[in-house]
Amino acid sequence: MADVLVKRFEDLDSYQGQFLYAGRGLGVTAWGMNILRLPPNWADYPNHDHLKDGQEEVYVVLQGTATLEADGQSWQLHPGTLARVGSQQKRKIFPGAEGVVILALGGTPGKVYQPSSK
Repeated sequence: MADVLVKRFEDLDSYQGQFLYAGRGLGVTAWGMNILRLPPNWADYPNHDHLKDGQEEVYVVLQGTATLEADGQSWQLHPGTLARVGSQQKRKIFPGAEGVVILALGGTPGKVYQPSSK
């Protein structure tokens, strides 16, 4: 039997329907992976860092647009854009007028990934 699992976004568990637990849903144990589905012009994405867990993140825009803000600077995110953010960097994502769908990948440099028990 093939070691393959395929799921659609709507088949994944989520938090408030906006943060989809993609890694957990697929059984990924090597890195963290979530789908962010942020509505148009939503201002409530948390300004956060990962000081506590040391995790760096990479955002891959799948659909829509957003602005990533960090340390007084901003970057426009469009489909085909990759953005890496270090663990100590506070960051906030502001979805554009049509909203945004982002694949967020995370891991802690030099450490074995520990999946969340949530």
